[in-house]
Amino acid sequence: MDARSLSGILTDVRAKRPLVHHITNYVTVNDCANVTLCIGAAPVMAHAHDEVAEMVAMAGALVLNIGTLDHKQVDSMMAAGHRANDLDVPIILDPVGAGATRLRTETAKLLLHKLHISVLKGNAGEIATLAGAEGKVRGVDSAGVSGDPAEIARGLAEKLGIVVAVSGATDIVTDGKRVIFVDNGHEMMGKLSGTGCMASSISGAFAAASKDHVASTAAALAAFGVAGEKAAKRCEGPASFKIALLDETYRLTADEVSRGIKVRFA
Repeated sequence: MDARSLSGILTDVRAKRPLVHHITNYVTVNDCANVTLCIGAAPVMAHAHDEVAEMVAMAGALVLNIGTLDHKQVDSMMAAGHRANDLDVPIILDPVGAGATRLRTETAKLLLHKLHISVLKGNAGEIATLAGAEGKVRGVDSAGVSGDPAEIARGLAEKLGIVVAVSGATDIVTDGKRVIFVDNGHEMMGKLSGTGCMASSISGAFAAASKDHVASTAAALAAFGVAGEKAAKRCEGPASFKIALLDETYRLTADEVSRGIKVRFA
């Protein structure tokens, strides 16, 4: 695995144009749909319990995001997740706000226990909470962790047999054995809501194109980070950055990712 092989996954996404089924939150649902289109995949945002199993059967990946959680949504996530597992469709779980309230924490743990999750992607506080380490979450944002986030993520990935990704200034991706640090991105990506959810959507698109979910997740975060770096050069603030971020994600090429990717392997 090297930078060029990671950047090549973007080419595979655009060649396959996988359908990415989202059961996500209503704050960022439009952003997630648009960024999925811009990266070269196809989004569907189906959440009704009566159709999710049928819809996920058409998909290349399922993205579950608990940002605006209720019990009906949990039921839909479970139904879609079980069908995805039956069909070997990868599931990306974004445990938004786990650690902030009991409902969010217990729901994230339930999904991890009842479903085979391929990629768990959250901030340091969320991941630490789910690992049983000391993590602080304020609303949906990380407020710090006690311990090394890479070691916490590695231990959780090894325990659950999944890929764990920790978002931050440096993203961390691990399956418990391999660890990849991704240094791409820009501070403007933290100045508006939705970029974490958008990264989960791109991770879903990349997971549909590559069975190596350590590689696909690192590639997704790096590609989105490169787009963020490019967008920051031509924005005046959060609103114009958001538009530029979508534009740069759409215009992004594998060659640009290969030249701009900043990854370290451990």
